[in-house]
Amino acid sequence: MHEKVVLITGGSRGIGAATARLAASRGYRVVVNYVRDDVAADALVSELNRTSEAIAARGDVSVEADVLRVFDQIDGRFGRLDALVNNAGIVDQSMRVDTMTAARVTRMLGVNVVGPFVCAREAVRRMSSTTGGRGGAIVNVSSGASRLGSANEYVDYAASKGAIDTFTIGLAREVAAEGIRVNAVRAGITATDIHASSGDPGRVDRLAPRIPMKRVAQPEEIAAAILWLLSDEASYVTGAVLDVTGGL
Repeated sequence: MHEKVVLITGGSRGIGAATARLAASRGYRVVVNYVRDDVAADALVSELNRTSEAIAARGDVSVEADVLRVFDQIDGRFGRLDALVNNAGIVDQSMRVDTMTAARVTRMLGVNVVGPFVCAREAVRRMSSTTGGRGGAIVNVSSGASRLGSANEYVDYAASKGAIDTFTIGLAREVAAEGIRVNAVRAGITATDIHASSGDPGRVDRLAPRIPMKRVAQPEEIAAAILWLLSDEASYVTGAVLDVTGGL
């Protein structure tokens, strides 16, 4: 039997890389999508190839032509897709809404919302029983920010994750009878380098005391939830949004 194939967008670092490592350890063949860091992607793929089969697929998920190229690469190499993790996402400098430009918000929604929509579209076309697919699972990576709003930091990011929560529920109901499960993981504050891009690299340590568990998440803890939702152990779970936030 062929091992299942999973595509992880934004897979070269942070939560994406942790998810790739865990997936490979559980027998998945892994497609690591990334946007620009060839060195990080190639290093991760080399590591994964020691235990599984992995390839790097460069592409910006907010650009439809790039997404199509990534899926063409998967078709050519593996001829199947069993799982999609919509992990790619961006934040921007912390600021109030009344100082945000339209260009910033458009970019945020392009990567964080349009990207997952287009990736899911292509995944469904390959997985759906209505098109001869074998079914599959999709996990969207959301954020606790979708419930909290991220006032004075990045309301645009929080709003983009709110869209992902709603997208998860709607798509899950749309394809449930076609053998595809769709769920989301709302990640809490996690120890990755994404915080530096908000202009606040010390954010993790500063906010930890506010979390009921008094610590931030490690990427591996978010990855474990993602892999559970992809697994047969979650065979009756669809349309769920799972909080992995330390109680926040």
